[in-house]
Amino acid sequence: MSSAKWDARYLGPVPHDVNYYAKCMLGGALACGVTHAGITPLDVAKCNMQVNPAKYKGLFPSISTLLKEEGQTGIWKGFGPTLVGYSLQGMFKYGLYEIFKDTYMNLAGEEMTEKYKPLIWVAGSASAEVFADIALCPLEMTKVKIQTSATGTFPTGFGSALAAMRASPETRFPFGSLGPLWSRQIPYTMAKFFCFEKIVQMFYTNVFTQPKETYAQTTQLGITFASGYLAGVVCAIVSHPADSLVSLLGKAENKGKSAGTIASEVGIATLATKGLGTRVVMIGTLTGFQWWIYDSFKSAMGLGTTGGK
Repeated sequence: MSSAKWDARYLGPVPHDVNYYAKCMLGGALACGVTHAGITPLDVAKCNMQVNPAKYKGLFPSISTLLKEEGQTGIWKGFGPTLVGYSLQGMFKYGLYEIFKDTYMNLAGEEMTEKYKPLIWVAGSASAEVFADIALCPLEMTKVKIQTSATGTFPTGFGSALAAMRASPETRFPFGSLGPLWSRQIPYTMAKFFCFEKIVQMFYTNVFTQPKETYAQTTQLGITFASGYLAGVVCAIVSHPADSLVSLLGKAENKGKSAGTIASEVGIATLATKGLGTRVVMIGTLTGFQWWIYDSFKSAMGLGTTGGK
């Protein structure tokens, strides 16, 4: 094939047309919405460990404290905005990644794509995350406020919490946390997609060396999950300081303070390490299942799994 006719949209098992990208968006919404909502108790514990480490000293003690003080509802606070927010984020994260990746590959051309493919993964994922976080930000701010407010000081219902966020200028709703969110999510997503694509590539180059399409779907999805889990561990470490900062911005004592002020008061070591163990387990598992759900949906739709040689 001549370079003039080369088109990244036709490299996979099916053409990457509008229908393909729409299905990828739906798959991304399922992958992120279901997984993030499913681990709400871990997220509640992690956020409270970040904003009140004197009281919440570890994952299981934190969950125990929440159950004792607030019952079952205490560990599921923020489920609604988590489900909606991360469904929207996943829709744009995965769907736009496919679009940006194909666009950047076509702009680079066949030869440059082969030479600089990792840079295209990074650029495509970063571009997608910019838009994904705009969709997520209002819901993420609401979720954090619900999860970290003292009992009885803020509504826990989805609708009433949104109304309270809109009514109070002090919350800086809806995009007050967009900067810290970008600083957390863009490096996270760049690491997530780069590491995933690279690990999948290594599996198919060094372990499963036959053509990818010759392996059973279960094998391909197993590779997807393992690659996603390993990528998630890297992501958790890279993005943890900014994740801590987003949680601290929702703390009542930090009302009106800038992200820079909070960071200087807490210290980078605390931002980087407090709650990290919990987050590594959470994000590793989360990312593995996200990629598995996403690729399972793509496979069911006849689109094939992501990545390869």
